[in-house]
Amino acid sequence: MRQTFITFLLCVISFIPIHAEITIEWCVDKAMAHYPVIRKYGLTQALTDIELSDINKSWQPRIGLYGQLTAQNSVPTFPESLSDVLDKMGQNIKGMDKMQYKAGVDLSQTIWDGGTSSARREAARKQEAVQEASLDVELYQVRQKVENLYFALLLTEEQTTQASATHSLLLENLEKLRSMLRNGTAMQADVDMVEAQALELEQSISLAQSAIKGYRTALGIFTGENLENERLAMPSAEIPLTTESNRPELKLFDRQLEANSASQKLADTSLSPRIGLFTQAYYGYPGFNYFQSMTNRKLSFNLLAGVKVSWNIDAFYTRKNNSLRTSLKAENISADREIFIFNSNVQSASLTETINGMREVIKADGRIVNLRSNVRKAAESQLENGVIDTTALLTKINDENLARLTAKYHKIQLLQKIYELKYTLDQ
Repeated sequence: MRQTFITFLLCVISFIPIHAEITIEWCVDKAMAHYPVIRKYGLTQALTDIELSDINKSWQPRIGLYGQLTAQNSVPTFPESLSDVLDKMGQNIKGMDKMQYKAGVDLSQTIWDGGTSSARREAARKQEAVQEASLDVELYQVRQKVENLYFALLLTEEQTTQASATHSLLLENLEKLRSMLRNGTAMQADVDMVEAQALELEQSISLAQSAIKGYRTALGIFTGENLENERLAMPSAEIPLTTESNRPELKLFDRQLEANSASQKLADTSLSPRIGLFTQAYYGYPGFNYFQSMTNRKLSFNLLAGVKVSWNIDAFYTRKNNSLRTSLKAENISADREIFIFNSNVQSASLTETINGMREVIKADGRIVNLRSNVRKAAESQLENGVIDTTALLTKINDENLARLTAKYHKIQLLQKIYELKYTLDQ
């Protein structure tokens, strides 16, 4: 019976929701998934699919319909000697009519396009990769915005917590002073001074709470979640193990170089000849048989088919400039890549030194807080014994509060610098 009850209790507990803390990584993932630029990925792919479809259709037969009516000032005629002979034979042949008309269809089919369609497909895919890499860079910037919001919120909440603790301490001392005032061992001015300090601290807490609400609202907009009552987890202080950068900008530079190379290959295809089949068919006057069209003016069906080879040699004139242009563009992209890596290395080195320095500073924070706390406790005892005045006590309380705030600030600033380093290296 007891075992059954325990099993039932465990099942009930397993269904009770646990309100876990949210992490900075969770916020970043949510924000990047919620950011509107995500829609552009699908649009980019859809546009590329359309372009590839158009390229593939270039291999389909080309059909053209036309109708034509012309008037000519001169047409083929029989030689004058032959016309005289025909007239003597009683043959009255008018010759070809100057009014000519036809309706027809032209059909062509590409057999070989010099590799143009293949190069166009490759260029389209490489351009799509460039667009997606650009979106990756734009989306990556959301991470920094969310992390800055997260640390601003974390720091403000820590400051509010410390201010509330100091406020409680002031209220405790205020009650002691009021008791001393009733016993005649303190003055009203001492009570007023501590009460004023407590009221000023309440104002600071109220302003900080408004800032916290604003930060939570902004972070909620980024993540698409309601974060009004969520608790923030303290980020990890683990630093990157390597200084190798995985930034999306580097991928963008690589994709730009690949797209530039694909553009050069596409330009080179213009140097090759084109081969295709063609067919022309029309019904009209005159037909291909000019002699028959000269002897009678009847409409006829005419068909012409063959193989066509075309070669535009104009591309040879601009080939050198096109190659030079592509080469210079590649060098420019490579230079941008080296500049980015250089600046990234400088920034990561600076952040690493800052992190190391802050770790040393934090080691002394705990000792400073303990010493300030001991001094404040001693001042409280001295005030009760009439050794010091209220101003001296408030100074000691403010010194302890500042020491605790500084310690919290150093800790959160260290975490923020670590995450700046992670952002710089994309780790």
